[in-house]
Amino acid sequence: MKKWKKTLLLIAGALALGAGVYAEEVAPAVTAADAMFTANNIWMMISIFLVFIMHLGFATVETGLTRAKNTVNILFKNTAIVAIGLLTYALIGFNLMYPGDFSIAGIFGFGGFGIAAPEGAAGLIDYAGGAYSYWTDFLFQGMFAATAATIVSGAVAERIKLGSFLIFSTLYIALVYPFVGSWVWGGGWLAEMNFHAGSTLVHSVGGWAALAGILLLGPRLGKYVNGKAKAIMGHNMPLLTIGVFLLWLGWFGFNGGSVLSGDPGAVSYVLVTTCMAAAAGIIGSMITTWTVQKKPDLTMVLNGCLAGLVGITAGADVVTVGAAILIGFICGVVAVLSVLGFDKLKIDDPVGATTVHLVCGVLGTLFVGVFSPDFSFLTQLIGVLAYGAVCFPAAFLIFLALKKTIGIRVSEEEELKGLDIGEHGMEAYSGFQFFTNS
Repeated sequence: MKKWKKTLLLIAGALALGAGVYAEEVAPAVTAADAMFTANNIWMMISIFLVFIMHLGFATVETGLTRAKNTVNILFKNTAIVAIGLLTYALIGFNLMYPGDFSIAGIFGFGGFGIAAPEGAAGLIDYAGGAYSYWTDFLFQGMFAATAATIVSGAVAERIKLGSFLIFSTLYIALVYPFVGSWVWGGGWLAEMNFHAGSTLVHSVGGWAALAGILLLGPRLGKYVNGKAKAIMGHNMPLLTIGVFLLWLGWFGFNGGSVLSGDPGAVSYVLVTTCMAAAAGIIGSMITTWTVQKKPDLTMVLNGCLAGLVGITAGADVVTVGAAILIGFICGVVAVLSVLGFDKLKIDDPVGATTVHLVCGVLGTLFVGVFSPDFSFLTQLIGVLAYGAVCFPAAFLIFLALKKTIGIRVSEEEELKGLDIGEHGMEAYSGFQFFTNS
């Protein structure tokens, strides 16, 4: 070998040896705790992405189940809700839900306005026992906050004023949702009672608000004729189906992320119970609608899937796989019967949000006390009643105040023409002419 080649090899070897010595002496060693923190935090961030995509699922579900003339309005509301939810949660919601040391009897606490991570390791590996960082915690919970108002959007669709809805959403997400959320996730009085709240926080909190809005708004024009319910069909079943599958996908992050770590055993188990409940919800609703309505209704079956997902959200980590299947099946059956029951009561919910999120949210919460030996049915019932006793009146009062001041319902003419033209001055499907006011 030529001398210059030997010289280069010697220099390269010396540099490599020097770099190794430098790395050993200067660079900090990566510990097992560091590796676990990184893995946990990555899973939590993936869960954030999955929960975020649920907003597209809600938008497409609501769009598919409503009429073409209200499509822009539906999409606008669902876009605005994400922004309102994140900004209000940053301003006040996060510290209202997680008040820290300041709390009055575990009922109310507030940690101050704005968000700011603790410095150094306190905001990182030491923040949640090595599970995730402060910023990950904020963004994960912020996505949940926006979801509560999205539930209301579909229930009051096709007749609510846009401005009134946005004001309601701002107040409800900023004040009511984090306040009642602190009772459990913020270490409040229900947490001390060992209340398991998965199907209540977000789902029934949004469901109670949806019911309040429907009652004050009244049904859509033409929905009830001569005392009988008239079907007002959604205009896009492919969009509805896409939306349901997006929501099912998002639930992997919704429930899987709620493990609050990347623990492989716990996360994989929750994903299994979640999927089994969704599948059972489809079968339960399919059998029921085929039996009751004599034909299998796609909208009922897709809502049955969502009902199963909502129903298992509370107990996904604490019930057996067999119990998860039973919970999903029961919620699928109830989803059909509840939609028909609300129609008989002349409660007009275009997308079935009160059924899926309120009724099945309550059932899912109670099922924890039935199928898990670690939780009390009485405690679960107390939690359900407590949330209903605060959330429904709060939402009702906000809607009532808006109704008495700026109004909450569009004019009859605007409703007939469609909110896309009346509220936005544009059409979702430009170039198509619709020859019906129904």
